[in-house]
Amino acid sequence: MNNYSEETYLKKVESIFTRYPSVQKVPFGDAYKPGLDHMERFSAALGDPHLKYRTIHVAGTNGKGSTASMLASVLSASGLKTGLYTSPHIEDFRERARILSEGRYSLVPKEYVYDFLCRYEDVMEELSLSFFEITTGLAFKWFADQEVDVAVIEVGLGGRLDSTNIITPDLSVVTSIALDHCALLGDTLAEIAREKAGIFKAGVPALVGEYLPETRPVFKEVAGTAGAPLTFAQDVEPSMQGLSDEILGKMDLRGKYQAKNLRTVLAAIDILKENPCYSGLEDEGRTADAIIRTAFLSGFHGRWERLSENPEIIADIGHNPAALKENFAQLEEMMSGGDYSSLIIVYAVMADKDFQGIMPLMPEDATYIFTNPATSRALPVKELTEIFRNNCIKNGKPVDRIHDAPSVQEAVRMALDLAKDTNALIYLGGSTYLVSEAVGILHSMDGE
Repeated sequence: MNNYSEETYLKKVESIFTRYPSVQKVPFGDAYKPGLDHMERFSAALGDPHLKYRTIHVAGTNGKGSTASMLASVLSASGLKTGLYTSPHIEDFRERARILSEGRYSLVPKEYVYDFLCRYEDVMEELSLSFFEITTGLAFKWFADQEVDVAVIEVGLGGRLDSTNIITPDLSVVTSIALDHCALLGDTLAEIAREKAGIFKAGVPALVGEYLPETRPVFKEVAGTAGAPLTFAQDVEPSMQGLSDEILGKMDLRGKYQAKNLRTVLAAIDILKENPCYSGLEDEGRTADAIIRTAFLSGFHGRWERLSENPEIIADIGHNPAALKENFAQLEEMMSGGDYSSLIIVYAVMADKDFQGIMPLMPEDATYIFTNPATSRALPVKELTEIFRNNCIKNGKPVDRIHDAPSVQEAVRMALDLAKDTNALIYLGGSTYLVSEAVGILHSMDGE
């Protein structure tokens, strides 16, 4: 390997963030490159690594990361060396590519990343790839080099034109549909469902976790046209559904919304068991234990994750109305139990999100600290605070517990100061970028 060191590695990684557009750094419109042509050419230059192992494809507005991680945990526990590709990352972009094997997970090594970026730099330049296309190719190649048996691949955005859609999987899963990224995927639930159902392929079983009156006919039409046998998880009783309450009570993914994802996963397991390659899934006890320990076994973070117990700090990357409705409802349920003296919400939102649709869902009795993650996509904190304050005044709600902080670090410290010597519950959310920064800040504080 040429001139590898921690310094050269960090410089090389920074270069793909700055030279190639990433949605974690620039607006979606500048980073999202729909279409498969460049990805197919890049894959060919890599030797089409995705053809060397089996795959499962997971799309959806909400729940796709949790569902993909549960499936990967289960497949690994069944004896299969399992790759897992998800996005976005929380702290280290290598979190996007993991391999689960023998009760542990590993991230793609730094040395491998450095060698890959050096070796294929000319191809990346020639094709003018996006950050996501590069990381997808990196993950696919690493999985092949490590000779995984199967890889669970989470769609980045949409489905039909997503870079990951060059695969032909053993199962295509769509978890849920909600209005998000409308400028790129469509303004209606039906249009978004059509984009996500674009991962359905001829002869490949398709599973939809949740449907709505507007989306069910779209899924049926697309599956019928593609020749994909279609199952709706809502309409079937998975063979392990009777264990769902027990599993949910023990799961290390604690969000109440995981009940919907769990049903989807259990339905997926039933479909996969019909394939002899997945015979290890017949052991229900082992399967249940793997689902219960998903976060531990897969290294999956940022989904109703407890970052601290004193004070209790919960972080969740849910960022659209459908996801936040469930999160805020769970917070209010926790507060109603009388175990906490107050609720402090550290919150940020991206400028392209439906904040007007989110505001009515936000708990009225909380203390709010609005802030600005280090991304150009964020709604500026002063503008965010003013919108929320004006909305409270308009609706006769109190404004005395509304604060703002110019950075996530200052927001976190303000929340901790407000919670000092109380039994407050702190929630960090509204944006992956906020959670990502906050996790790093809290980890550094632990070391102080």
